[in-house]
Amino acid sequence: MKLCRRKFLHLAAAAAALPPVTGVANAQAYPTRPLRLVVGFPAGGGTDIVARLIGQSLSERLGQPIVVENKSGGGSNLAAQAVISSPPDGYTLLAATGSNAVNATFYASLPFNFLRDIEPVAGIAKYPLILATNTTFPAKTIAEFIAFARTNPGKVTMASFGIGTSSHLSWELFKMMTGLNLVHVPYRGEAPVLADLMGEQVQSTFCTPLSSLQYIKTDKVRALAVTSATRWGALPDVPPIAESVPGYEALSWQGIGAPRGTPREIIELLNREINHALADPRIGARLHEIGTLPMVGTPREFGAFLAAETEKWGNVIRASGAKPE
Repeated sequence: MKLCRRKFLHLAAAAAALPPVTGVANAQAYPTRPLRLVVGFPAGGGTDIVARLIGQSLSERLGQPIVVENKSGGGSNLAAQAVISSPPDGYTLLAATGSNAVNATFYASLPFNFLRDIEPVAGIAKYPLILATNTTFPAKTIAEFIAFARTNPGKVTMASFGIGTSSHLSWELFKMMTGLNLVHVPYRGEAPVLADLMGEQVQSTFCTPLSSLQYIKTDKVRALAVTSATRWGALPDVPPIAESVPGYEALSWQGIGAPRGTPREIIELLNREINHALADPRIGARLHEIGTLPMVGTPREFGAFLAAETEKWGNVIRASGAKPE
């Protein structure tokens, strides 16, 4: 009996010294089936293009297909809800964007709390917007634009691709920091904005690089400034707004999130593989080609970024009084 007891105690002590089995075993086995990456915008748009780019690279690294699912609606809230409602097992991921940070304040009542219910996994890409005008607009620099708008209050039109979008809120921040009286003209999507800008139906807009670079480089649209804090590689001759409005910065961004409760080992594995993918020269070249920069960092750093963006745009929304249509 003493021998059996001694052997039992020895085995028990050895077992206690081992790490917990469940999380490690899950991480070692993961993934064993295809992953779903939910995108809150239609196929073919900027968010979808970046999601498919990183999804393909991540699929190669993980050895499992990444199925991109476009679930547009509610300003990307439907996609966020679909992911939050999914099992926290690492097989359903969200293409998180600046819209998620905005929506936390923009919508008075949501069935979820984005910062609480989504685990930050990794950043993917960030990019500035471009303050652009039609080619007949009198101002040819950002300083001239501010001066012209100041002497013509309520007469300069600023188009956006929808109330509550990055285009709209970048304008609201610009107005708050300059005191300008500009006329907001909201559209449903960026394509009609650019069509009317070139057709001189509106005078100015904040547009994305993916949609506008081709028009800027062929002199169909005039770029006055970018919304990054410093000059931007894709348009090195175009100054940042911050050179005329100190402290101004408004970036669009994209990353990956997972349902709350996803095992930490899986979060870390995905983060590591995404960062490796972003370090691939092929991915870097493609991101540069579409006007974006890679966002490399830890889950903690991405989480801090999400919190800062949510607070920043929450302040802009409250100050401007912006509400859903």
